[in-house]
Amino acid sequence: MYTASTAFLEALSEAGVSHIFANFGSDHPALIEAIAEARAEGRKVPMIVTCPNEMVGMSAAHGFAQVSGQAQAVLVHVECGTQALAGAIHNAAKGRAPMLVFAGASPFTQEGEMKGSRNEFIQWIQDVHDQRGIVRGYMKYDNEIRTGRNIKQLVHRALQIAGSDPKGPAYLMGAREVMEETLSSPVEIDPAGWRPLAPSPLPEEAVETLLTALEGAARPLVVTSYLGRNPKAAEQLVLLCEALGVGVLESVPNAMNFPHDHPLYQGNQWNEPHQNATLAEADCILVIDSDVPWIPTVSRPREEAPIFHIDVDPLKENMPLWYIGARASFRAHAETALRQLNAALARRKPDAERVRARVEHYRRTSSERVKALDALEKADAVITPEFLTACVRRHIDDDTIVLNEGITNYPTIFNHLAMRRPGSIFTAGGGSLGWSGGAAIGAKLAAPNKTVVSLTGDGSYMFSVPSSVHWIAAKYNTPFLQIVYNNRGWKAPRFSTLAVHPDGYASRANDIDVAFDPPPDYAGIAAAAGAAYARKVERPEEVEEAVGEAFETVRKGERAAVLDVWLPHL
Repeated sequence: MYTASTAFLEALSEAGVSHIFANFGSDHPALIEAIAEARAEGRKVPMIVTCPNEMVGMSAAHGFAQVSGQAQAVLVHVECGTQALAGAIHNAAKGRAPMLVFAGASPFTQEGEMKGSRNEFIQWIQDVHDQRGIVRGYMKYDNEIRTGRNIKQLVHRALQIAGSDPKGPAYLMGAREVMEETLSSPVEIDPAGWRPLAPSPLPEEAVETLLTALEGAARPLVVTSYLGRNPKAAEQLVLLCEALGVGVLESVPNAMNFPHDHPLYQGNQWNEPHQNATLAEADCILVIDSDVPWIPTVSRPREEAPIFHIDVDPLKENMPLWYIGARASFRAHAETALRQLNAALARRKPDAERVRARVEHYRRTSSERVKALDALEKADAVITPEFLTACVRRHIDDDTIVLNEGITNYPTIFNHLAMRRPGSIFTAGGGSLGWSGGAAIGAKLAAPNKTVVSLTGDGSYMFSVPSSVHWIAAKYNTPFLQIVYNNRGWKAPRFSTLAVHPDGYASRANDIDVAFDPPPDYAGIAAAAGAAYARKVERPEEVEEAVGEAFETVRKGERAAVLDVWLPHL
């Protein structure tokens, strides 16, 4: 039969959705039947990835979109499954990851009036007043499917909005009776009419304004966080900066925005409690694609430096408090804007001597930075995060994708991996822990020939539901390497407390309730759940061998690998 569920599945395929990360419930009989029927008849449907945990499934869709740029679907049950998406909703919204979340809904009839009417006790308990309201604050679009007659229009609209800048998740829900509806004929729609909106360019006058400001500065600086989510934008940024001698500073980077071995690269800043010297000396700043270009209580530009801002969401409309004192802000797509600037620059003749002087200055500061980082990588009596990351770096090639959820080791991982290729490293882009395990599965599904590496803190590892992650990885043959930076607790709350109360009681306390000591057997969890290669590493002399063996295991495609590496205690 051709049902609303049949049309729903067709719409996903038409829109380019190749995977459904699914956690089925009692509200999905129509979809389960439609999938089984399509398979029996040899009709195309997206691959179903069974996800025992909803947050892991949504994180997998997030990782798939980050690597491929293509939105995928997440399927959960009623309001319970919607709530179990948990922090993955936050991460997708803040990380601007396009995807469609579909949730069932409790049947709206109880006397057998329609096919799919209530027949289980749970369907009264799971009927809530505003299921969509649970996630409305995080979704770009939400709606309820009320009939199969326009279900394709709703699916394509949801994905069109999700894939248009600023990108993000969309949410649809449909009750059993609606998804069981039999349609008299197939629903026909032209997907070409539902593509995401074209990228927005800079206004022409802005091109002249920005180039004049950058050319006239002695220390021009670009600050960015997530421009590199689009590898082509990163390539255009290199061209602009090389032509004008502009330095690049990453603030809370979510991707590889600029090659870390480039002499114009000036490092990255996170929560370090001191003024960034490069930011302080800049006399013209162009902020491109950044939610937090600096933290003004500890590090900010000098007062007289003009600030210009380019972003697909320059007003940060979902952030109640946000401003950076920009002289001018422009709503534009980073790659498109940079292409405009580079095209206009090709018709100009920048002062070659001024460009040379800027490049030489930034080359010196970059070289000093690299020397300081190199000094931190030496082996010691204990395994330091810097030493561990340097060992990992030696096994990374151009076919490696790294997912960084190191939390207090975010900057260490970025600094000491020193990635050079756009699209080679990502973070969640949000603040909810537990993304990297599911995201690694999605990344591997999107790029099966790549080596996927997840670097995570021990707290983040537990948040990621590793038993579910590694069962999925084994079931769907998505081997990846996961390295746990194990300092036996949550270091971030400790740092936060000391920053506010440096001489308080907590600073003198032996225990502030953030330690996991003794810790769980992190590698053993993965081995039990998904037959992963598992090893605990406690001594510096073991690290190189263990990392090499784990990489070899994953690259042979045998299974996932987890290294539980013990760092100094909190």
